[in-house]
Amino acid sequence: MSPHTLTPIGIVRSTRKEPLDDDWDSVDAHIELDAEQYEAQALSGLEDFSHVEVLYIFDRVKAEKIVTGARHPRGRKDWPKAGIFAQRGKNRPNRIGATVCRILKIDGLSLHLEGLDAIDGSPVLDIKPVMTAFLPRGDVREPQWVTEVMADYWKMQNPESKD
Repeated sequence: MSPHTLTPIGIVRSTRKEPLDDDWDSVDAHIELDAEQYEAQALSGLEDFSHVEVLYIFDRVKAEKIVTGARHPRGRKDWPKAGIFAQRGKNRPNRIGATVCRILKIDGLSLHLEGLDAIDGSPVLDIKPVMTAFLPRGDVREPQWVTEVMADYWKMQNPESKD
């Protein structure tokens, strides 16, 4: 297969600087489109959608950390090994992340989002509006370990918590 070169369309600006696993809903984040490539019109019409899917690069994952086989999710031996393509972890061969986010507001070339699980400075490859016609058709199933992995992923931290 021949390689492809992708040019980021923008960058993530986020209060999260480290790739921690959980509490992503507590993170303030927005995408700044590259002003040398785009005008604000590039986001025109997006305000009519509630959500976008964001594709970005896990650019801080070192080559030696890439997984091409199976591993225990989050290193937990009590969960079964799963192939890298049966997980959504950052140590993927092409280091591409994808997530669906709620649109909070659009301000010029800035797209403010809720639920963007990318750290500050992550290059953004693409933004796509979420359309019901592209959502899964039929029942969606997943193994039990996924429910356990995701238990605290989107949970907001309780400001009164001592943890």
